[in-house]
Amino acid sequence: MTTNNLNKQTENNNKPNKKAQKQQSNNDSRKTSESKGKRPHGSRKPKTPEHPYKIIPLGGLKEIGKNCTLIESGNDILVIDCGFAFPEYEMFGIDIVIPDFTYLKENIDKIRGVIITHGHEDHIGGIPYFLKEINVPIYASPLAMGLIDHKLEEHRLHAEKHVIKPGDFFKVGKFEIEAIQINHSIADALAFSIKFPGGHIVHTGDFKVDYSPHDGKVIDLNRLSRLGDEGVDLLLCDSTNATKKGYTPSEAVVRKSIDDIFSNTDKRIIIATFSSNVHRIKYFIESSMKHKRRIAVSGRSMENVLALAKGLGYLDDIPESIFVKVGNVKDIQDKSLTIITTGSQGEPMSALTRMANDNHRSIKLKKNDMVVFSSSPIPGNEKVISQVINKLYEKNVEVVLASMTDVHVSGHASAEELKLIHTLVRPRFFMPVHGEYRHLIEHAKIAHALGQPQDNIFILSNGDALDVSGKKASVNRCYTSGEGVMVDGYGIGDVGNVVLKDRKNLSQSGLVTIAVAIDSATGSLMSKPELKTRGFVYVQEHQDILDEAMEVIYNTLGYCMENKIKDEAALTKAIRDDVKSFIYKKTKRNPMILPLILYI
Repeated sequence: MTTNNLNKQTENNNKPNKKAQKQQSNNDSRKTSESKGKRPHGSRKPKTPEHPYKIIPLGGLKEIGKNCTLIESGNDILVIDCGFAFPEYEMFGIDIVIPDFTYLKENIDKIRGVIITHGHEDHIGGIPYFLKEINVPIYASPLAMGLIDHKLEEHRLHAEKHVIKPGDFFKVGKFEIEAIQINHSIADALAFSIKFPGGHIVHTGDFKVDYSPHDGKVIDLNRLSRLGDEGVDLLLCDSTNATKKGYTPSEAVVRKSIDDIFSNTDKRIIIATFSSNVHRIKYFIESSMKHKRRIAVSGRSMENVLALAKGLGYLDDIPESIFVKVGNVKDIQDKSLTIITTGSQGEPMSALTRMANDNHRSIKLKKNDMVVFSSSPIPGNEKVISQVINKLYEKNVEVVLASMTDVHVSGHASAEELKLIHTLVRPRFFMPVHGEYRHLIEHAKIAHALGQPQDNIFILSNGDALDVSGKKASVNRCYTSGEGVMVDGYGIGDVGNVVLKDRKNLSQSGLVTIAVAIDSATGSLMSKPELKTRGFVYVQEHQDILDEAMEVIYNTLGYCMENKIKDEAALTKAIRDDVKSFIYKKTKRNPMILPLILYI
């Protein structure tokens, strides 16, 4: 090789390689980004083909309760939770409210299964009603599945059941699901990572960030962060405490407060709490043992859950000898007894309410008692709880509430914890769930303040659909029915707004029935009309009004007969209108008027 050629080759070797420089720059940039652990909202490592999918909430939005969310991708539907809600104040006679399963029944062939985040009633309470219509596999953690088993036994139902635990990977149809450890006010609560063609969704379930939970199982923030690094298309996140600043206190706070109460009283202690809060019940038991107290359990649901918890190993270190039957509590000294009971929400038939009303079979409240409410009111229950508390005060019982001392902490994340989850997961799209409208709005504000584009945040109502395709998403309003279905005894959905309106009228103004017997041949009266009232007026003090109402009835019948009005519907309307007008003029009340025309 000549000197010139050699110099030329050396010169070429020393020239910058633009392609290599660009690659090196990209590598350096990637390393810098990875070292900082940051990734812009919505960026993804792998580029996947666009497969449209829908998120359809049937419950849990703009309300607390009946949580139920669908993911529909192609010919596959995955159901997340299936709960119920407690009836609103004016739902007279209604036991519970469940989601409307019409859309699911219309698409029954697409449903691959139901995954459960945890065992609270607002997440599992609707399952028996769902399975009566659609029998598909159920996937739930050990405690949640145990609670579901009780429900299925009560309703005499069977289902394909799969018990899952944190760290499990399983497939439901095309959905590849990972169960993730979180903290909540019930054991075995889960979040889910759900992957399917064209989408990756993270659903937090109900959660808070507790670094010192009773069972030592801390929320898996590391896994959530790694999922964020992989790329999350959509985050569905609990919004219940989005309006609360700061952090939700740890359960350790309650443990200390309860121990202080036991240390400073010789009174008989009665603790009302949610039967599902197994970990909290366990440290009630542990504090009782520490202070040499025996334990009685009152309330069917409390007894059932504790039996289930023992079977699952949550109470292995609790000796059976510490428990005493409720019927034997009178034989135990006050300072040596703790009673753990249901009724923290003022339920009419609960053990604590029966104690307050003096109709509990075995427990009679007395002055030397302390009642501890280790709970906070579920929205809508405030009035009935207040009634129970007032009855306890009337008995000179010492009452300890969560507003007085730290005997209860929420199981839901406050604003700072929500910020942490958003920072770790960094989703392309965000949809706040599980909360009233104000909670959803405040949660949306939190996400936007952290850099989530406003156009990528979606607040839906029950029955709407979020249509997602690649980098685009939009809301399809009123896609299906989002109304609740009312359950009254064995009746499911047979009580509608008309029936509720009638029940409301009956409760407010009462009922007036008017029975009229008419000769079918001549159209004349066969006997004197009968007028009866229920819940309207006290008859003995208002006989004059009823006598005048009878005159109105005679006048109306006389007019109809003179004008040869014999049609039953026309007669009924005439009597109802005239009597209603008269009663309102006299009393300013609107009782239900029920004419009964009998043709003989």
